[in-house]
Amino acid sequence: MIIKHSGEVPAQPVPVPGARNVTMQILLGPQDHCPHFAMRRFTVEPAGYTPRHQHDYEHEVLVLAGCGAVLGPSGEQRLEAGDVIYVPANEIHQFQNRGPEKFEFICLVPAHVHQPNRQHAAISGQRQAQPQAQR
Repeated sequence: MIIKHSGEVPAQPVPVPGARNVTMQILLGPQDHCPHFAMRRFTVEPAGYTPRHQHDYEHEVLVLAGCGAVLGPSGEQRLEAGDVIYVPANEIHQFQNRGPEKFEFICLVPAHVHQPNRQHAAISGQRQAQPQAQR
C-alpha cells in the first residue's frame, strides 16, 4: 500500500503548445510501481486551458474545485466540483478554466502513459488538434 499527501507531490508546468497556465502532478503512477493506472492532478489557473488534443487511450476525470468547461465533439459542457467526465480514446477535447479561482481535477490514465522510457508530451501521448479560439 502507498499513502502520500498530494501536497508533497511536485507540480510541473505543462509546457506543450496550446496549453496556458496549467500544472500537473503525477500523484500515483509507474514511479510508485502502480501497474495499471496513473492518477494525475491538474491545476488550471484563471483564464488557463489545456491544449485541444486527442490520444489513443481513454481517461476519467473528477473535478475537485473551481468552474470550467470541457470542449468536445458535441460542443462545450460546463463543469463544476463533483462532476465526472469520461473521455473516450481518440476524442478531441480541451479543458478550460472559466472562473476566478483555480480549476482543479483528477485525471486517470493507463500507467504506460507515464513510463520513464515512453516518449510523450506533458499531457501524455497527445496529438494536437486544430487550434480553437479561446474565450
